[in-house]
Amino acid sequence: MRLPFVIETINLTKIYKDGTLALNEVSFKSSAKVLTVLGRNGAGKTTLTRILSTQLLPTRGEAYINGYHVVKDAKKVREITTSIPQEARPIGMASPEEHLLMFLTAKGFSLHEAKELTRKTLKEVGLWEVRGKPSDELSGGMKRKIFVAMALASNSEVVLLDEPTVGLDPYSRTEVWSILKEMRSKIVLTTHYMEEAEELSEEVILLHKGRLIAKGSVKELLSKFEGKVRVEGIGNIQVGKLRISYVNKEEAVNYLGKYIVKPITLEDLFIVYAGEGLSDEEGLHNSLH
Repeated sequence: MRLPFVIETINLTKIYKDGTLALNEVSFKSSAKVLTVLGRNGAGKTTLTRILSTQLLPTRGEAYINGYHVVKDAKKVREITTSIPQEARPIGMASPEEHLLMFLTAKGFSLHEAKELTRKTLKEVGLWEVRGKPSDELSGGMKRKIFVAMALASNSEVVLLDEPTVGLDPYSRTEVWSILKEMRSKIVLTTHYMEEAEELSEEVILLHKGRLIAKGSVKELLSKFEGKVRVEGIGNIQVGKLRISYVNKEEAVNYLGKYIVKPITLEDLFIVYAGEGLSDEEGLHNSLH
């Protein structure tokens, strides 16, 4: 009998009609409270979340959520998950209150339950004062919060959030982080913000050109950089016009005043793994030695 990991994929592959290989034999298991999927544009993040949410069929391979097959058990998967895609936009004339009521009744809640959940959730996410305003009169941050409110109110076992804080100002982003931390659901999150991944993630997977190239907790992944700092202005890794090197901390004094020296963050893992020509363990080893 298959053990019900929250998320499990086995050789998951997606090839689009134009020949684009979006996912290439991706296999992993995760029962993390927050699983964050990182990768550059085109890495396969959105394709993965769309397959997990039953919006897209894989070309081959398998994927499971809480033990349910995303193709064979698609109806059950939809019952236990809520998916908020990056491209989601509110209906211009509908208010935050109307959005949540429509969403919750569509999810199967009674009107009474939907009203109670809507009131409670809008207060929690800071939208209660504008609950009756048409969404096209709200700021970009408030519009995005409508969808975060939907995810929170759903009480789903698993919530898939594709770039939930894109375009938000730092204050609104921090507010959303606070909400996500309080959610009881397991969360699959995609983001471009490294500080967001560090703040929220229990586990991280890194995709590059459709392949899974790293997986682990933030602490585990950053342990590969133990005892090192980042020096900008020299080195064998090029990001745009910027050259980067990683050196032992005791060497950092040699670069102060001439180069920019920074502590290691999750961004460095992303740069090394997903950088041109450095998408595997050998590339990581060469960059850090």
